[in-house]
Amino acid sequence: MTDRVQEIVTKLPGLSSVTDVWKEAGRRLARGDATFVADLGIALAGAYSSDSRRIRQYRSVFDHLLRLLATTPGSGNVAQALRMVSSAEVADGQVDRYAASLLASSHPAEELAVAFSGEASEELRACLVHELVLRGVGVLEIPGIARWAASPHWRHHPLGWLPLTLSEVEGQPDLPSHGVRGSSCSMPYGPPENRDVAVVAAVHVPSVEETTTETAAMGISAAVANWAEESNGRIEARVFELVDPLKDESVPGLLPALGLECLEGVRKKTGFSVAVCPPEWAWRLLFAAASTGGAYNFGVRGAYGRLAAWQALAHLSGAVAGEPAEAVEARARACTWYGFSAGTEWFEHVAWDLGLAVVSPERRRLAVLAATDTD
Repeated sequence: MTDRVQEIVTKLPGLSSVTDVWKEAGRRLARGDATFVADLGIALAGAYSSDSRRIRQYRSVFDHLLRLLATTPGSGNVAQALRMVSSAEVADGQVDRYAASLLASSHPAEELAVAFSGEASEELRACLVHELVLRGVGVLEIPGIARWAASPHWRHHPLGWLPLTLSEVEGQPDLPSHGVRGSSCSMPYGPPENRDVAVVAAVHVPSVEETTTETAAMGISAAVANWAEESNGRIEARVFELVDPLKDESVPGLLPALGLECLEGVRKKTGFSVAVCPPEWAWRLLFAAASTGGAYNFGVRGAYGRLAAWQALAHLSGAVAGEPAEAVEARARACTWYGFSAGTEWFEHVAWDLGLAVVSPERRRLAVLAATDTD
């Protein structure tokens, strides 16, 4: 540790502003001294990571240093970013997810191949593979990545279930834009664009029985769980079995009759809309909810966001547990998907509102997911 690194580490908790530390790190990197930036990040983590919730200066400076290395072009910066997050002082699964998103958004895949032979944890490598897949990179076409991604040794990893190419249902995922000063992401929530006002008419509604299990509720909620766990959100996830096949025209009348908390007090003709939507639209919402989070959190990032979206897709469509992604997608396409919104008090009506209803191919199973969050 250099004297200057030690000096910054010692004085950091007493600083009223960390702007000068940011500027010095930027100047050092501009002169080609990426090692100093990584050394400082490692030293700060060793000194203050256990008190990160209390010491705001540490959180601000560490995040800036990681962003500086991970989003600035250059293979040397990639190497130092990997050294920083892979050090014993820093090593953490959440940091790995974050770093993988930053790196994949800012560097060519060929430069990132060093992560699969040099300093990087298996968790970082797994996340990096799927951050690249989400960006349309053919990971199996890059030798330095392909050897690791195609090897069977990591198939026990949760992300090992995911396909190594984007499926049609995933389309072109909405991904955050990262820079040194921050990130931005799209907000795709709300009802489908082709929505029609739903008339809660006196149509035949088949008899239903709720069959929600804890496993089903958790699976359906996989993509939005972070809204409730880390922000101010609430979730409703339920499954119903119908005696008779459900007709399309019965869906608007059935949903308010199910006793859903999210639709309590729904008004007829106004304040409630239901529209058929493609599974691609649903996956886009689920992925955004999981990967970028709600009002007060940042989600689980791209790789685990992709996994959570697939898990929710599988449980909403009633896919058989353990089926491969191809079978889940086929099941999802055979279902009928609806997006709904309502002017009830349950929904916060800020930015993070989500309503999905899914009818099985045989039309005797209905799964519902509603979620909302607020700042």
